[in-house]
Amino acid sequence: MPSCQCQGIEAVFDQAQADRKLREYHRKGPAATTRLLVEALRTAGVEGRTLLDIGGGVGAIQWALLAAGAREAVGVDASSAHIATARREAERQGVGGRVNYVLGDFVALAGAVAAADIVTLDRVICCYDDMPGLVRLSAQHARQLYGLVYPQDAGWMRLGARAANGFQRLTGSAFRVFVHATAGVEALLREDGLRRVYYRRSGLWQVGVYAR
Repeated sequence: MPSCQCQGIEAVFDQAQADRKLREYHRKGPAATTRLLVEALRTAGVEGRTLLDIGGGVGAIQWALLAAGAREAVGVDASSAHIATARREAERQGVGGRVNYVLGDFVALAGAVAAADIVTLDRVICCYDDMPGLVRLSAQHARQLYGLVYPQDAGWMRLGARAANGFQRLTGSAFRVFVHATAGVEALLREDGLRRVYYRRSGLWQVGVYAR
């Protein structure tokens, strides 16, 4: 991710946003698409497995899969506010010793991040311009399961993204959103030996789980 996009993520996903997301999590639990992803992964089997949660925000997937029997988790995020908030929540939930946190761009850090049984990217590739780099490297880190939530590949979504990015430019923000081609994402996963075992559309999003 270019440094300007990293700076944009720090500005958009700030402490106020992290606090709001954590309040929503405490009040309502994970977002609907996150629940779909978690349930599909639980069906595929998480007991005793390790998790690499890329762009995990305040940690909703981490808590859900640890509660479902995952052994340990690593959270990588480019937002320092979300990393700090997730770390505090891990301590509050009594799982601080089972989660490690890494701050930064996963693509830049991939060589120093260990592979895991399960890799998740929940609403992450829509914040990343280099989709092939992110998907390829994250897939290589998935020993067994790979879970994604990302925007539907539709013209109306691209129009929405252009409008959102126009607003970001007007406000001077470096942050941008992206609607990447579903066919391109899935081709990269197939190249890495992952096959789709679950798929569902929900609102603006599509949810997929892939297995080796």
